[in-house]
Amino acid sequence: MKTVFVTVGTTSFDELIEHITSSEVVHALKARGYERLVLQVGRGSLLPAADSCTHITLEAFRFKDSIAEDMKQADLIISHAGAGSCLEALGAGKPLLVVVNDKLMNNHQMELARQLHLDSHLLYCTCSTLTETLSNMDLSVLQPFLPGQPKNFANFLDRALGVQ
Repeated sequence: MKTVFVTVGTTSFDELIEHITSSEVVHALKARGYERLVLQVGRGSLLPAADSCTHITLEAFRFKDSIAEDMKQADLIISHAGAGSCLEALGAGKPLLVVVNDKLMNNHQMELARQLHLDSHLLYCTCSTLTETLSNMDLSVLQPFLPGQPKNFANFLDRALGVQ
């Protein structure tokens, strides 16, 4: 069963959970052949019930000791733009679509997502452009992010965030 795994990490990103379970986004996912949606909702106020989404199998949870197995089973990972979540998703070697929370103050998520996109490691959007991005995305353009090089990732983060 073609699966999308969505993660917000340890944060709260209810806007993403609302959008990903909307009929428009579910329709876009179904049009691409996805049949199962697994949501890790973190500290958010929303925890959608399994029957709250028609036309797609839905599972939702707040936290687990590890989401590595969820990422391994996914055909597409949709994540917030937290550095830890991005690194874990990229390390899983799965196509990654990052949804930037553009409502955060002093937010460096856009810079991180933009740089990883420029390096062809992921696609990114905001909640308001999620449906369009899912409908038009070309996952074949993505290049693997080589794991096991934390120094390179630290340097990358420094460049992306303007620290260097």
